[in-house]
This record gives sequence, structure tokens and C-alpha cells, in this order.
Amino acid sequence: MSTERDSETTFDEDSQPNDEVVPYSDDETEDELDDQGSTVEPEQNRINREAEENREPFRKECTWQVKANDRKYHEQPHFMNTKFFCIKESKYANNAIKTYKYNAFTFIPMNLFEQFKRAANLYFLILLILQAIPQISTLAWYTTLVPLLLVLGVTAIKDLVDDVARHKMDKEINNRTCEVIKDGRFKVAKWKDIQVGDVIRLKKNDFVPADILLLSSSEPNSLCYVETAELDGETNLKFKMSLEITDQYLQREDTLATFDGFIECEEPNNRLDKFTGTLFWRNTSFPLDADKILLRGCVIRNTDFCHGLVIFAGADTKIMKNSGKTRFKRTKIDYLMNYMVYTIFVVLTLLSAGLAIGHAYWEAQVGNYSWYLYDGEDDTPSYRGFLNFWGYIIVLNTMVPISLYVSVEVIRLGQSHFINWDLQMYYAEKDTPAKARTTTLNEQLGQIHYIFSDKTGTLTQNIMTFKKCCINGQIYGDHRDASQHNHNKIEQVDFSWNTYADGKLAFYDHYLIEQIQSGKEPEVRQFFFLLAVCHTVMVDRTDGQLNYQAASPDEGALVNAARNFGFAFLARTQNTITISELGTERTYNVLAILDFNSDRKRMSIIVRTPEGNIKLYCKGADTVIYERLHRMNPTKQETQDALDIFANETLRTLCLCYKEIEEKQFAEWNKKFMAASVASTNRDEALDKVYEEIEKDLILLGATAIEDKLQDGVPETISKLAKADIKIWVLTGDKKETAENIGFACELLTEDTTICYGEDINSLLHARMENQRNRGGVYAKFAPPVQEPFFPPGGNRALIITGSWLNEILLEKKTKRSKILKLKFPRTEEERRMRTQSKRRLEAKKEQRQKNFVGLACECSTVICCHKAIVVDLVKRYKKAITLAIGDGANDVNMIKTAHIGVGISGQEGMQAVMSSDYSFAQFRYLQRLLLVHGWWSYIRMCKFLRYFFYKNFAFTLVHFWYSFFNGYSAQTAYEDWFITLYNVLYSSLPVLLMGLLDQDVSDKLSLRFPGLYIVGQRDLLFNYKRFFVSLLHGVLTSMILFFIPLGAYLQTVGQDGEAPSDYQSFAVTIASALVITVNFQIGLDTSYWTFVNAFSIFGSIALYFGIMFDIHSAGIHVLFPSTFQFTGTASNALRQPYIWLTIILTVAVCLLPVVAIRFLSMTIWPSESDKIQKHRKRLKAEEQWQRRQQVFCRGVSSRRSAYAFSHQRGYADLISSGRSIRKKRSPLDAIVADGTAEYRRTGDS
Repeated sequence: MSTERDSETTFDEDSQPNDEVVPYSDDETEDELDDQGSTVEPEQNRINREAEENREPFRKECTWQVKANDRKYHEQPHFMNTKFFCIKESKYANNAIKTYKYNAFTFIPMNLFEQFKRAANLYFLILLILQAIPQISTLAWYTTLVPLLLVLGVTAIKDLVDDVARHKMDKEINNRTCEVIKDGRFKVAKWKDIQVGDVIRLKKNDFVPADILLLSSSEPNSLCYVETAELDGETNLKFKMSLEITDQYLQREDTLATFDGFIECEEPNNRLDKFTGTLFWRNTSFPLDADKILLRGCVIRNTDFCHGLVIFAGADTKIMKNSGKTRFKRTKIDYLMNYMVYTIFVVLTLLSAGLAIGHAYWEAQVGNYSWYLYDGEDDTPSYRGFLNFWGYIIVLNTMVPISLYVSVEVIRLGQSHFINWDLQMYYAEKDTPAKARTTTLNEQLGQIHYIFSDKTGTLTQNIMTFKKCCINGQIYGDHRDASQHNHNKIEQVDFSWNTYADGKLAFYDHYLIEQIQSGKEPEVRQFFFLLAVCHTVMVDRTDGQLNYQAASPDEGALVNAARNFGFAFLARTQNTITISELGTERTYNVLAILDFNSDRKRMSIIVRTPEGNIKLYCKGADTVIYERLHRMNPTKQETQDALDIFANETLRTLCLCYKEIEEKQFAEWNKKFMAASVASTNRDEALDKVYEEIEKDLILLGATAIEDKLQDGVPETISKLAKADIKIWVLTGDKKETAENIGFACELLTEDTTICYGEDINSLLHARMENQRNRGGVYAKFAPPVQEPFFPPGGNRALIITGSWLNEILLEKKTKRSKILKLKFPRTEEERRMRTQSKRRLEAKKEQRQKNFVGLACECSTVICCHKAIVVDLVKRYKKAITLAIGDGANDVNMIKTAHIGVGISGQEGMQAVMSSDYSFAQFRYLQRLLLVHGWWSYIRMCKFLRYFFYKNFAFTLVHFWYSFFNGYSAQTAYEDWFITLYNVLYSSLPVLLMGLLDQDVSDKLSLRFPGLYIVGQRDLLFNYKRFFVSLLHGVLTSMILFFIPLGAYLQTVGQDGEAPSDYQSFAVTIASALVITVNFQIGLDTSYWTFVNAFSIFGSIALYFGIMFDIHSAGIHVLFPSTFQFTGTASNALRQPYIWLTIILTVAVCLLPVVAIRFLSMTIWPSESDKIQKHRKRLKAEEQWQRRQQVFCRGVSSRRSAYAFSHQRGYADLISSGRSIRKKRSPLDAIVADGTAEYRRTGDS
């Protein structure tokens, strides 16, 4: 028992997660997840252990070898893999991308193979073979061949069109060009001809063709700016920096041509933010990481040219690996339809077996004793019954509708085009239309239960705007004139006095401008100077204009704000920064940059002023800044109050502070700083520890408040979707305050919402697990599972869970510890058995915990949690609900592919999410129209189509069944062969197709106005097994009426001319005519939205039937094909009898009048929501359109404050303040100033 307990606690021991940790990528690395418990062991032991752990995997994982400028090296035998028998190919992929499926030779065989994998197509192929056997078939072979060829042909044409488009796209990408070193010179080559080991040159605005190691560039220190919108949806620029050795020696063409570096690195994988490798060159090894790699899909910006070495090409690149395997998605109706076809097949088999037994009995009782029925065959009745079984399988095969699948495909294709053509989903600003990238999921858009949305670039514009600030306890940003008087309406501040203002900042507080220009309060100027100097923004000039490149949009917004208020950041070198202070240029020496990371939540810069003073300027989250303030800060409370006000307005806040440093203090600290900067192990931890020593006793200046602008219409869209009972989960990597902010801004959270955080959820789930464990005794297996709610009924609740808490809740943080445990190999069989049992218990516990989490989360109206595809998968797995995921970057691809439906946001963001999505458009607000209009219409159209399709086929086919009782169960057909062939192809196909394409219960405006209509689709009310059997019953009753009324009319009949039109052929014509009129009028009753096209198709189909029938029954065609057209003169002879027309009219009336009566009673007594809206649609159209409710945010002090977001990764400080950029030797200074009070007084006096 003790061993079991030890093994369990070894896995489960964990410190509490840090709610502020923000993982950069979707899935945190094991190292990040285990950092929280690392302080338990001594520091040196930890360093030694990590060194041992890291060294061994490096040798095992770095098996990818690249030799520069040596293509033959990669063609060596040990790099070749066997592909097929003796055919071998290199493990290094070429750079050509292939997304198409077919070529000119493989299209027909592969397409036919894929189509015959469908059970229905294969079934009809087998039927066609059976029909070629004369002893079995009573039907001509063409009755099956013609519809089958039509189905295969339409599907093949659709597949061909799709594949041609993929061919064109692949060709366009593969034929792009760049410069590659060949024969010692740079020569232009196509992307598809690039290979691993090639050295290439890229120029400004070029796409990166492969994953390459940056060797050098035109920028200082071989810096290279890249835009990663294709990868992560972020439009702000990132920087990459080459190794110092390659920057120094590989600038010229001749040196690049002779470069013979050798790289060992990790195998191709999909981790966009990770890379591990080593460059061996000049008898030295150099470590490589992700900062030195340019990934395929990035765009070179602000860099004239750069050189790189191809490491991964084509399918091995990270962007292609990240795309993952395309999951084939099918709709819920697809699965239901397949089960219903299987049900029909079972019914068909049972009917055929019953009729075959009937025929065997009839042969034994009647056939063998009727000399006039002798056919020359002496088969036994049982054998004749066996043959008749297959005969009835053929005769009744139309119960399984061959044209069903192709008709569904045609309808879906049309609905997809309607989405593409919808001008109300067209974004004119970026010339981006909505695009249905698949044609198989349209009706599923009308059944969504959960939406999983990314935040940045999806809900927001990813545009930050400076709104307000608090300086020295005074709030600025309201509508005030220069005399400090508030006004409701006041003009924007005019920044024309500032030559560096960009004219884009909308600010209305004229009093702040007065304070800056007058200089009465030095803190105001120092505030904006801090914003201009404390950052890692890069700048360049284009046509005399300043262009800032920031590591995050919020940092760019603050530097731009300082620029507009008169403190413009002009230039920087490795160790200086130049600021224009109200028109006066001043240059400061940058002594150190203490960069941001997600643990520090702040950044600082240490500068030497032109006067020789050393100052530290710091900005960061209020939670960390307030801990480091000097005890004597008189504006501390006023700033705290301002932060609360900003938080209530859902603005993102940031605190600013500074301190002066003595020379001696800085000199001592700088020694520690330089030592930590070159540490070979745990460099980040060492730097953070040194940073802590200097960032204390700070003087508070104030706080900023910036707005993360939502896209237009986001709150209205979310509000309408919520009224449609769609639950929206926002998946973001932000900290909880930022997540809460975005929730209130989007109106996902309201004043009535009770918010639960990670710690609350963890305790609830822990308590539930304990209860389940206590109940799980000996008799647990006999007791039914109890589904108890986690929360009391009533109330509006929301969950906000950060990445670390989500890992804790889902028990996803144990991987590295499990690896450590595996090092202790079990010595005995008992230990191995106990280890296996422990592992099984942990897996069961994890599964139960995840199931409980999903149950708890689904009780809440809103969930805001970490961005992980696992969340989508859990809801799909445990709730069996239809999910939709929407995102804009490559980090959303897994989520988009995991959900039932994936939507990509296109436009200014990257295209990787769009390429992996099922639908795409430019703005989040179009989602409401996609679901509430196109989704709802597609759902009701498909449901009506399927119900009617099954009905008309049963009504048509089961006439044979009733006829069997009067023909000795002989498998004789009740219709002419050509009528059977053309019934589903011509006589009843067009009206149902047009209903599936055009029908709508209410208009698009009313669909948006009444989102409650959407709930019908979520509950599967329009198409389910109940509706299916009702349609079947309707078809059965219709077939009975179609057969027995004409049968009764034909029993004792004499025509006007004394002839009795009671022959078999006239009877077949009568039934067929009544059937065509009935099923076409029935679809008229089912149609809600009438157009000329619908009416023409219904009456045109009836006219077409009569026209073709008279042609087929003509003498002329019989003379040409006597064996194929045998009903010569039947139509003209039968239909000239008024008695026949009265029979047809009576049959149609008896079929349709009960339907009309039932529909009338239903709409009168039990009207649906749609019926009510249709009844009052004229009045509703006249009313004013529904408006978004106005909401006032008036929450008090809350945890809703969102600190400055910074970048998810470190900024540009590594470039600016690394050993390579700070080369100036610094003079020694005294120790750290102990008397902070004196420092504060000195500052106050100034």
C-alpha cells in the first residue's frame, strides 16, 4: 500500500498554479509547466539535474543533418527511405507543395474508387450486375445504369473542378522565384527547385520559401524584420537575428558560395515557437534557437535583403507540419441519413424476403397446377422463391434512393454559392467576400451549440488606442477645455503644433495639452518622456515620416501617444536613444534594458542623461509595480482609484514609475548584470534575479489606459447568438484580468454575471471527485450514475480560467514527472503490476476529472479560458454537441480543425487559418448572418428535402408491393420501365432541388430579428427518426391510395366506346399519372417561399411527364426499338377516357386533402414560432428594426483590471542591450542608494 501511495503522490504533488502565467503558444512546454515546483530542491542540484536531462535528449533528438551548399550530401544512401518495394526517396522533402489529389492519369480510376467506397453507389453497381442476369431481373438494365451514370458524372465533375483549383494554387506557389547560389553565383530559381542545404537571398516584401537559418542581412547585426501574419495572425513585426559569426563573415556573395557549415537539429515538427540545433563551422559549435530561424510563410519587412540556409523544405516546414492531417468532416444529418438508408435497406430486405416466401407458397399452391402458367422451367417453388427474392431486391431498389446523395451535393453546392454571393457578408474595406471553402457542412451551420472564438484579431481589431491617463493623481482624458471645465461636446485636440504628430490620435482633454506646454507640473512631461524612452520599439524613416515597429500593438500605441503629445522617439543605436522633447532633440545613453516577460510583467530601462545622471524608468502591471514602490508615495491611493475607474471602463492599464541611481550603486549592479547576461545555464532566471535587485524603491508617476478596440458589431453579434441559445467560449492566452475585460466589452459578461475563476473551479471539481470516490464503493456498479448540478439553479455564471489553471484542472501537467519516474525501472513483476495499476487509476481519474469539468463549464453561459484545441475536443467528446471554432492565425488551426465547423477570419490577418477553415470572412460580425440566416435556411431546406425525398420514393416504390398481392408475387413491375428510369431523374427531381435551394420560412431580416428560431435546429426537431418514420408512413399511405383507388375503378369498368380500359398497361399509366401529379402538388404544399421558378418547376415537371410519355408510347419509336418501347398507344388510348381522368383526380384529392386538413389544424392549434412570424410578417416588417440594448458599466472596484498586455514573448531588448550591442565600457558607480526617502524628496524638490 505504501508503494502505491508513493507512486500516486509523486505524480500529484504540485504547487498552486500562477494565475498570471501566460503561455506563448497553445500548448505550454513541459519545462514551463514544471517551473512552478522547481524551487523545492537546492539550486545547484537543480542546475546539475537539468544539465544532465537536457544533454541526453539533445543527442537523441538532433538527428536532422544539413550541409550548406552540398546537395549531394543529402542524397547519400543512409538518407534514403524505401517508399514502395525497391523505390527509394530522400528523407529530405523538396520544396514543391502538393495539395491536389488527382492528375490526368489517376483521375478516372481514383475518383471511381472513391465514389464506389460509398455504400449506396456500390449497392447500385451490384444491382446493375444482378439486372444483367435474365433469370433474376424483371427490369431492364438501363433503369439503374442511367441514374448511376448521372450520379457518378455529377460528382466527378464537382471533384474535377475542385482539384483543378488546387492545381492552379499549387502551381502559382511553386513557381514563385527567389535567388539561390548555384555554381558560385546567385541565380534566380523557382521555389519548387529549392532544396535543403541551399543558400538563398530574399529581398524586402518577399515571402520566405522554406524554413531557413538566417545567416546575414543588410541591417546592423544582421537583424531581419518579419511579419508573421500567416503564422499567428499578428500584423506587428517580429525580429530575427543571425549568429554573430555568420553576420561577420557571410555578407558577400563569394563567402556565401564557399560557406560549408554543418547543422544538426531537431527533426521536422509543428512547433512554431521552438527550434533546437547546432551549427558546426570553423572548428566551433554555435547554438541555434527559434530567434535565428525564418519560417516559411513569413514576409520580409523593413530589411533590404537577407541571406539564409534552407533547413526544412516543402512538406517538412513548420507551417505545413502545423497544418496537420485534414480531418474529413461530416454533418449530423449525414450520419442520420446514412442510418436511415441502412434502415430502408433492412426494410427492403425484409419485404423482398416476405414476398419471395409468398411467391414460393403461391407456386406450390397455384402455379404448379395452372397449365397456362407453365414457362418451360421445372424449378422447385423454393428455388423460384429464391430467384424472386433477388428480383424484388431489384424491383424495390428505389426505396434506397440512388439520386439522394447527388441531390444533396447539388443543394449544398448551391447553398455554398449563396454564401459566396452574399453582399452583406462582403467587407469592402479589404475587398474580402465571404467564402464557403467546403460544400458539405452547410446545414450543420443551423445546429451549432457552442462557439469557440479566438480573441486577438478575431473579436478585436488588434488595434490599441491611447484613451486616458493618470499623472500625479490627476486623471486626464475626459472632455475638458484648457480651463479644466468639463463639456459633453468638445472638439478634438489639435496636435498641429507638434511636427511629429501623426494626426491619428483622437483625444479630447485640452487641459492635458495645456499642462504639457506650460510645464507647471514636471511630472506630466516626465510621464510622456518615460513612454518615449522605456520600450523596445524599432523605428525607421520613410519619406521623412516615422514608422514604429513594436513587439506588441499596445506598446506601439503608447509610443505613438508620447509622440503626439510632444515626446517623439526618433532613433536608437546599440547604446543610445534619441528623443524629441517638445521640439528639442536629446540623446541618452542606454545602459541596460530589463526586458518584459510573463513572470515579471514589467520592463525597465536604465539611461544616462546628457547631464550625467543615471535614471531607471519602469512600466508594468499595477500588481507588480505597487510591490516595488517606495513607502513614501503620496499619489499612491489616487492612482489606485484611477486604476479602478479605468478598469470599470474596460480599459487596459499600466503603471509608470522611475528612480534615480547613484554611480557606485549602478557599477556594482552592472557587474552582476553582465555576469548573468553571459551565463551558460539558466540565463533567464539569473537575469530576473539581478533585475529584482535594482527595481525597488520606485517613485510612482501615474498610469495609462488604452483601449483594445473590438471589431464593429461584436457585442450585437454575441447578444444575438446568445438569444439563439448558442454558448460562446472565448479561448485566449491572456491573463484573467484581460480576459475579464474582453468579456465585459463583448457583453459576454454583464452586471448580473457571477464570475468563477480557476481556483473556484478547482475546488468544486476536487469536491465532486471526492464525492464520486466516496460513492464508488462495492455497489457502485449497480447504482445508476447521478448527474448532480454543480451550481444551484438560476443565475448567470461565467468561468474565467488561465492556461496554468486549465492544465491543473484537466490534470495535463504530469508529463515530465512521469518521465522522471520511468527512469526507476521496476525490479519485480509485483512492482510492474502496481505501476500499471497506478497508471490506469491516474488515467481513469484524469478522464473523470475532464468529464466533470465539461459538465461544470456547460452549466455556465460563458467560458473564457486558455486557447487549446483540447477544450474543443472535450466538449465534442463528452457533450456530443455541435461545435464551431473561429480564429485568424496559425495557432488557431488545430482548434479550427478539431471543431465540427471551422471559420477563418481573413482580411488584414494571416491566411493560414483561412486555408484550414471550412468558411471564411473578414469580420466577426458576419458570423450571425452565417448561422442565423444561411445556417438556418440550409438546415430547414435540407430537412424538408430529405423528408420529401423519402416520402416520394416510398410512395413510388411501394405500389409494387401492393401489386404483388395480385400478380402471384412474381416481381412484375407496376409501371413501365422507362417511367421507373425517369421518375427520379426528370419527373420529380427539379421541384425538390429548387425547394432545397430556395425555400425559406422567414426572410433574412426576420431570421436575424428572431434568433429564437434557431433553437429548432439545435434540438433536431425538423429531421430525426420520428420525422423519418412519419414520412415513411405518409409514403406508405399514399402508395396504398395510388394503387387501390385505381384498382377499384378498374375492377368493373366500361368506357364510353364500350371498351374496358382495364388492361395492365392502362392501369400502369393511370397510377403513374396520379403519382406524378400527387408528389408535385405535395411539394407545393411543403413550399414556404414561392417564386416563379418553383411554380414553373412543379407544373413543368407534370407537363414534361405527359410530353415524354406520349412520345415513348408513340408508334414511331416502337417501330425503331420494338423490344425497348412496348407500351405503344397506351397513353393516348387510356387518357382519352374521362373516367380515367376522374380516377386520377379522385386519387390525387384523397392523397392531398388530409394533408391540407392536418396542416391547417396544426398551424391553427399548435403553431410553431415560424408560423407565428409568418402570420404577422407584414406587421413585423413595418416595425422598427431591433436595436442593441445599451448597457452602462458601473461596477465598483474589481479584479477586472487588465494590465498592459506587452508581447507574449520578450521584446527587442535582446538585440538592444545584449553584449553585442552594448560595447561601451561603463564607469564604476557606488552601491545601491539605501535612503529612498531622500531620493524621493530630491525628486519632489525638482
